[in-house]
Amino acid sequence: MLEKLDTYQPIPGAQLVVLSEHVNYWDHDGWKDPNSSQALTDRQSSYESALGEETSFTPQIIIDGTQQMRLDERQEQIIRQFQKAAADPKLTVRISELAIDGANPPTLHAHIETDRNSGKHNAEVYVAIALNRVESQVLRGENGGKHLVHVAVVQELTRAGKLPKGKIFAQDVSVRLKPGTDLKNVRLVAFVQESGPGKVVGAAMRKAD
Repeated sequence: MLEKLDTYQPIPGAQLVVLSEHVNYWDHDGWKDPNSSQALTDRQSSYESALGEETSFTPQIIIDGTQQMRLDERQEQIIRQFQKAAADPKLTVRISELAIDGANPPTLHAHIETDRNSGKHNAEVYVAIALNRVESQVLRGENGGKHLVHVAVVQELTRAGKLPKGKIFAQDVSVRLKPGTDLKNVRLVAFVQESGPGKVVGAAMRKAD
């Protein structure tokens, strides 16, 4: 589903910025997902608390930090919720001067800017390094024997700074990539989220050239 949203961009006049955040609580089933992390599991738990969910589940879609849906729901219903989210005004986020230093380990550099935060809440700016495409052959567990393809798979998620009410954000950021990363398979996502975790009020995405 995420691959379709990312590739075909089904909402006219809007760009859907997707991230695939792999949790690690399935790793005990005999196959460890090399893209999972405790930090992303903790992030999902924070959403569950904020959204009033009693337990975590996968696969799950979080839309703008304010709504969750199951991936097995009807595609038409999922698209309808994205259309509704796209109709809400968004804070403009810009990514420029994107470059990768090929040293060991390689480092991604970029400049992140936003328009003025005219909302009622202070917010924070995050940057995520994600792989455009990841393929994995699951050896064991619930998906044992399956060949899975994922898009926008998060490798690093970092808080770049604060965006108080009435202010703008303009800052250079640098994020180290994991050794061995295919530099042609990298994207940078910058998003603004109200503290909480709260509502995601703006986002942008750039792929490495």
